[in-house]
Amino acid sequence: MGKPAKSAKVAASRRATEPAKAPRTVKAPKSVKVPEGESHLALVRRARRINRELAEVYPYAHPELDFRNPFELLVATVLSAQTTDLRVNQTTPALFAAYPTPEDMAAAVPEEMEELIRPTGFFRAKTKSLLGLSAALRDDFGGEVPDRLEDLVKLPGVGRKTANVVLGNAYGVPGITVDTHFGRLVRRWKWTDEEDPVKVEAVVADIFPKSEWTMLSHRVIFHGRRICHSRKPACGACPIAPLCPSYGEGETDPEKARKLLKYEMGGRPGQRLSPPPDFPGKPAPALGAA
Repeated sequence: MGKPAKSAKVAASRRATEPAKAPRTVKAPKSVKVPEGESHLALVRRARRINRELAEVYPYAHPELDFRNPFELLVATVLSAQTTDLRVNQTTPALFAAYPTPEDMAAAVPEEMEELIRPTGFFRAKTKSLLGLSAALRDDFGGEVPDRLEDLVKLPGVGRKTANVVLGNAYGVPGITVDTHFGRLVRRWKWTDEEDPVKVEAVVADIFPKSEWTMLSHRVIFHGRRICHSRKPACGACPIAPLCPSYGEGETDPEKARKLLKYEMGGRPGQRLSPPPDFPGKPAPALGAA
């Protein structure tokens, strides 16, 4: 008989203390261009294989906003517009210390909230949204964040992307998060040429089973932030290069490509100050830390 398998807890602990493994060396694919007229079935098979490959590269993929409850996730996601998750995570500790509940936030003095969230940019517009959604939660939902998309999108400053983030990560309701990274990558992979996020969401929802939607979103976004960058993707360090019809848009030399890797893939801190226990990288520094 073989040795008994280690528990998931022990495995997670080991991953937390080990550095992230760099993507395996990628040889330039002989042919990566998707044939003209790729059938829908072939596209589905290729897309699902990409998802499986990404699951192996990022088994620890997760939402990169720090939160302890649905309200904190909702607020953090609204703040994340036009800034990085890192900057939001560095800002929210003081914000939630001052306004821990929707009732507290709805009663905030606007100028005081603006100063707290100033580092995230567009702080006046975001303050207006946070005051409005907090008042709506207090008055219409008994101080609780709703768990239905149709209710969430009625809140000030909340669209489908934000609603799907909250549903998928606070309530376990599958959702596809179409942010700029997600949209860019699915177009590079030729899953769709749609630009409208709602149409992109519909196309991808037709390719994958509902049970995969939330984790697929995390994996694609992780890949977009770490390897498949907007301006200079690290093609030579990309584990899904053989499946990518856009291979060659970025750096194909493996050594040069590895220097382009970000966050834990490049040996640097992630975006969360309080990452999950199985995250292999380092926690991000607090605001103002050296």
